[in-house]
Amino acid sequence: MRMMQNALAGALAAQAALNAASQNISNVMTPGYSRQGVVLSAIAPSVGDPHSAGSGVDIQSIRRFNDQYRSLQMWQASANMGESAAKQGYLTQLEQVMSASGSSISGGLDKFYAALGAASVEPSSLALRQGVITEAGAMAQRFNNLNRVLSAQHASINEQRTALVTQVNSLGGSIARLNKEIVAATATGVNPSGLLDERDRKIDQLSGLVDVRVVNQNDGAISVTLRAGQPLVVGDSSSVMSTETQLDGSQLIKLSFAQEKFTLNGGSIGSQLGGLNEYEKNSLKPMEDAIRTLAGEVAGRINGQHAAGFDLTGQPGKALFVFDAQNPEAMLKLRPGIVAEDLAFASDASKPGGSGNLQKLIDIQSQALTVLGLGSVTLSDAYAQLLGRLASESQQNQSSLATGKVVRSQSEQDWKSTSGVNRDEEAMNIIEYQKMYQANMKVIAIANQLFDSTLAAFG
Repeated sequence: MRMMQNALAGALAAQAALNAASQNISNVMTPGYSRQGVVLSAIAPSVGDPHSAGSGVDIQSIRRFNDQYRSLQMWQASANMGESAAKQGYLTQLEQVMSASGSSISGGLDKFYAALGAASVEPSSLALRQGVITEAGAMAQRFNNLNRVLSAQHASINEQRTALVTQVNSLGGSIARLNKEIVAATATGVNPSGLLDERDRKIDQLSGLVDVRVVNQNDGAISVTLRAGQPLVVGDSSSVMSTETQLDGSQLIKLSFAQEKFTLNGGSIGSQLGGLNEYEKNSLKPMEDAIRTLAGEVAGRINGQHAAGFDLTGQPGKALFVFDAQNPEAMLKLRPGIVAEDLAFASDASKPGGSGNLQKLIDIQSQALTVLGLGSVTLSDAYAQLLGRLASESQQNQSSLATGKVVRSQSEQDWKSTSGVNRDEEAMNIIEYQKMYQANMKVIAIANQLFDSTLAAFG
């Protein structure tokens, strides 16, 4: 009887819809879960049955509600936020160290020149001369402390980069495995929604490490590349990313896929890994070079002028500082064994208690020097400008990070509006499909009664 067949098809369709709704509700708190629903279509009447309204309802598929464009937006937002986030910790740490009164090189220079100024009142005073040596040593220590912070940041970036590369390889391998499982599930008619959700979660995690581009394939697999086109995942194959340490301690990032090999630069990576490269190249290395230049200029100019004077015994001045740019622990230090009597403040050997050369040492503070990225600046202004430039970079990056967080949050909300589970909507669906199921079962009961009545009539 057609009536019973239609009702049975309707009851089965309602049951499938209830199963989908219950799956949605059970995963309402599952991160990255895409809601599902049944796609129904009416079955047309059979040929040769002109009096039939139709043959019931057909469950065409279980649909996974997912907007690929909104997923791509979310992944792009994650990459942009990751790039700013990777840099901000290092920028904040360096800014705090450089601006702190106890570690500021500017403060050390001021105290050193204040000691020289105090010594000019009584150049022969051993106590005042010792004060100059003490402040000179303290200034050198400030240079060394900052240099150690810069070196520590290099080491930390290398460690973080290596850890991120390991995560990229792991996620790439997982996505390739999921590609294979999704293709197999699709080919055998199994609903791949759970696998697709897991793959999207892996891509979202990957986008927080490197900036990726995703292209769908006809068989259900995807291809994942870096933004410059280097392949990360193609089908069920994934690339291998690695780091290679150079002689100067820096690292190169390399990518191998099948027989192809790529050397990656910061501009082609993006996200956290790209942010680390950008900070190291555009902020950390220039700052390191500038601080070493500044330390070298301080040592060279003071040593040069000091050698032109005479100490308390009438002997020519010797170097006050020892500078070694390659020594991360003691880039700048006092010459071993120097004592108060060795300071060459006099400009005339016959007047060892004079201050002619001392005044020239003081004048070095206002002399111009060339620092990469700053141009020609005075010794007293160089550090302040370096700190100001760093503060500006940090502020701009903080603004970018704040914007990135807002964009990421908004993209997540946009994704949820299409793919997320709405409790109220699912509750309504359950009520409606329950009514649909009950109505169809009522039709089946009526059809049975009609059938029984028909049999009785012929009995």
